[in-house]
This record gives sequence, structure tokens and C-alpha cells, in this order.
Amino acid sequence: MKTAILYVGNDLQGSGTNVTTIATLSTQLKSLGYEVHAVSRKRNKVIRLLDMMWSVVAYRRQVDYVLIDTYSTWNFYYAVAVANLCRLFRLPYIPILHGGNLPSRLKNNRFLSYKLFNGAKTNVCPSHYLLEAFKKEGYTNLTYVPNTLAVKQYPFMLREELRPKLLWVRSFAEIYNPMMALKVLEKLRTDFPNATLCMVGPEKDGSLQKCMDYAKSKNLNVKFTGKLSKPAWRDLSVAYDIFINTTNFDNTPVSVMEAMALGLPIVTTNVGGIPFLMTHNEEGVLVPENDVVEMATAVKKLISEERTGVFLTENARKKAETFDWEIVKHDWDKLLNQ
Repeated sequence: MKTAILYVGNDLQGSGTNVTTIATLSTQLKSLGYEVHAVSRKRNKVIRLLDMMWSVVAYRRQVDYVLIDTYSTWNFYYAVAVANLCRLFRLPYIPILHGGNLPSRLKNNRFLSYKLFNGAKTNVCPSHYLLEAFKKEGYTNLTYVPNTLAVKQYPFMLREELRPKLLWVRSFAEIYNPMMALKVLEKLRTDFPNATLCMVGPEKDGSLQKCMDYAKSKNLNVKFTGKLSKPAWRDLSVAYDIFINTTNFDNTPVSVMEAMALGLPIVTTNVGGIPFLMTHNEEGVLVPENDVVEMATAVKKLISEERTGVFLTENARKKAETFDWEIVKHDWDKLLNQ
């Protein structure tokens, strides 16, 4: 009989947010035959926390493990609370590390971090960036399991002649620095008056309205789509030629992995787990954090050097294929059956 799992995270799909790992991974684990109970879909933060904790109490005798999506923001405290309850019931738990700023948590919240991570059966690191950061702080109960893609759902499109048509896909939050994308477009407009930008993603902290106001004030050619389903933004991507990622903090962003699979040349800030995901000038172009001039220059270079984009995207697709679920599922099987 397969292992039974309680998966705790922010399962807020369909409520104006991007699909999170819990929605995809819980479905993937079920496809392997695991019994998975996923919580919580409660939108109110306090009620969501109570739902998570009650679920631990309710399922404590029915599950073998508790998986806990663990982020670096306020949701870090969800993981701490759930892990405390798991230890009380001597229920093995496995944090799945997502937050690109978790290394700062290790330093600034040492006591809570130690209780949460040291008490775990293991901590799943979806990037070598977090794996190395946790090792540096002395943690040894670590397992590398990358984020996954169903690669067959991402048809590769080779763009041999690039146009100044930019695509940005992320939640509108300050840590992802969406304003930088607009300033890059503004800078490009000097050389490419017809340059356009499409920004896909839901509102998080008021950043969307700020971006819309800025685009209007500068008369920028920007399309704001709001949240789109994965199939919808994959279809949309066909009309765009260069993917830009402007984040200030990051782990291993799935949207960047998806762009790699789709054949979009990528220009991204060199932060967090990005340099562990791709090599500069091999699978993408990496520029300094918040450096508008460097990102705009990199975009212009891609447009002028046709073969560079082809070289980058072909390499990126090969890298993306290593994250395919048909490969990564064996890592999860091994971990959950130890």
C-alpha cells in the first residue's frame, strides 16, 4: 500500500492567485498511487492556519508524513506552527523549501528556523541554491528534488528572428520588481519605438496598479492580462519573443523553467537560485539585480544577434527536459518510501 500524506500549503487556486506547488504536486503524487490530503483553501489567513493545524490533528493517525510548503515571507510562520504540532504528535514532517529569501530567515530567525528545519525528517530543496545555503548553516537533513514540469505540455517554438516583444509572467509583488520590466521597455523604446510588453499575473500587494499608472503616464505599449491559466499563457507566449524576469529574490521560478521549455530567450536578474538554474550566456542572459540598463542592453543584443537566441533556447530546452515529471517522480518515490 502506498504512503499516506497530509500536504499542507496555500492551495488557493481559482481565487485570483497563481497555481502553487501544492496544487500540482499533490495531483502528481496521487497519479503515482499515493493517498494525499491537501489543505488549505481558506482565503482568510487566520482561518487558513487553523484549518492547517486542525488537519494535522484530524489526520495524525491516518498519514505517514506531512509535507509542508515553506516560504520565506509571512507564510513561514504557518510552517513553524504546523511543524510544532507534528513534533507534538511525533508525526514525521518534510518541509518543501520555496522561498528565495529563506537564507535570510535562517540568519534572522535562528531559533524558529532550527526548530522547524532540524526537527524535520528531511528538508526538500528544489534548487542547489537553497541546498548550499542550508548546508552553510550546518543543516544535513537535506534532499534535492527539483521543481517539475510536464514537458510535453510545453511545445518548443524556435524563434530565429527576434522582435522587441517582451513577456513577463509573475505575481505583481514588490519582491518580483515588476516596475523594472516597464523601465526596461521604456529604455528600449529609444531604439525600438514599436517595442511591446505583456505582463501576466495576479495582484499581490498593490504593485499592479502602480505599474498600470506608470505605463499610462509614460505612454508605454503594455498589455496587462491579470492571472491566466497555464494553458492560456502558454498559448499567449507564441506572440512574444523574449522573456524577462526582474525579481529581487528567487528560488527556482517555475515561470522561468516554463519559458525555457517553450523556447523563449530569457533575460533575468542574477539573484537567488537563478544562477543555479541557468548558466550565463549558455541557457539565458543574467544581469545584475534591478539594473535596467543592463537588461535593456541584453535584450537589444539578442535582437541584433540572431544566432545567440537560437543557441540559448536550444540549450535551455535541454535543461528544462531534465525537470520533467517522468524523471523527477522517481526522486519523490525514493524519498517517500524510505
